[in-house]
Amino acid sequence: MKKKFLDIGSEKLAYLDIGTSKEVMVLVHGNMSSGIHYKPLIERFKDDYRIIAPDMRGFGDSSYNNRYNDLEELADDLLLLLDKLNIHEYHLAGWSTGGAVALKIAAKRPKEVKNVILIESCSYKGYPVFKKDENGQPIVGSYYATKEELALDPVQVAPMENIFNTGASAYMTAVWDQLIYTVNKPTPEDAELYMSETMKEKCIVDVDWALTRFNMSNDFNGVTKGDGSIKDVVCPVISFWSEKDIVVLEYMVDETVAALNNCKKVKLPNSGHSPLLDQPDLLAKEILEFIK
Repeated sequence: MKKKFLDIGSEKLAYLDIGTSKEVMVLVHGNMSSGIHYKPLIERFKDDYRIIAPDMRGFGDSSYNNRYNDLEELADDLLLLLDKLNIHEYHLAGWSTGGAVALKIAAKRPKEVKNVILIESCSYKGYPVFKKDENGQPIVGSYYATKEELALDPVQVAPMENIFNTGASAYMTAVWDQLIYTVNKPTPEDAELYMSETMKEKCIVDVDWALTRFNMSNDFNGVTKGDGSIKDVVCPVISFWSEKDIVVLEYMVDETVAALNNCKKVKLPNSGHSPLLDQPDLLAKEILEFIK
């Protein structure tokens, strides 16, 4: 699981490059994670596919020389990486925030992406961060107008930025246990590995702001007007949603599935926001059947 590095202009991206098959699978991680978090799928796919699992800008061991406002900027980073690696045909998977990045890549390079695998992906209309009332509860439908305002959010953003800035990994472990590891827990060895990768994140405000602005629909999502690019995703898509996911809600998955012309939804039982950990064998089986 040793990372490689490649310069893409003003940034340097870290990535895993595992396996020697001519069939390539690109794995795009989510927020508070890195390519390393795909370890369960990498172990199951490495003999049949060449796996490319990058750390996006500001995550893991990749650089963060330039701030960003849109997930499309992260998609462009990954396309530069793939171009430099001379990879122009691949299966594309995205977990959580990575699902949004994967959809944008598929829209921009329809002739290169063979299919898209969405794993607990946020909606094609983004992921909202609502303003909070005096009790810290979300005021549904009330959005932050600027990145600076969102950075002060007292529940979802400011506390997380403080955890990263202070290196408070014990608090971050509690966050994962409460929100993500709601069914199974990783082994102590894997938990240490994953948390060390999580705590490398440097861009929490940027990625939260970009998630609220992400919008491939034709509608206004409360923060920004969509660019309509969901229509440019023409490859087959499979979208996984776990019945115990409390981070990405089922309606978010359903609205993306409904917006695509060729999309299959699969519900995973007894699984939370990380089916990579909760249902790795079933997830891998469904992905392989979909691809083949």
